Amino acid sequence: MGWLRTILRIGRVAEAAPEPPATANVPALLRGSLQLRHVDAGSCNGCELEISGAFGPVYDGERYGARLVASPRHADGLLVTGVVTRNMAEALRRTHTATPAPRVVVACGDCALNQGIFTGAYGVAGAVGDVVDVDVEIPGCPPTPDAIVAALRSVTGR
Repeated sequence: MGWLRTILRIGRVAEAAPEPPATANVPALLRGSLQLRHVDAGSCNGCELEISGAFGPVYDGERYGARLVASPRHADGLLVTGVVTRNMAEALRRTHTATPAPRVVVACGDCALNQGIFTGAYGVAGAVGDVVDVDVEIPGCPPTPDAIVAALRSVTGR
């Protein structure tokens, strides 16, 4: 029971937030908070593991105003991972269309940016930028949770 008294006495201990980053070139309407619909367009799931870390308790992407939502109709933008496979190209276009304008598209990972190791593969339609316009790029294979949070902070401005 002594540990409970210690917790209540000390309270929540967290590191101070770093300085806000330079903002990305996105509409001012999206500043402050950002609801994102995640789309896996054909990834190896490495980026998804890092995204879950970015929104977990250690990196806590939500404290900077970014949040994952279940529907593109409730989203301000898309967080796309992986190369765009032929099977997912039309689904990505439809999800992009279903997201209300103004919207932001964040390409997460080297595969989303330039097809990575999947360049020239039979089932690949292209990078995310070949299918929809990309506003923010997060390089890395996979990108670290720090890099993901920093890119999302550049959109929210927090």
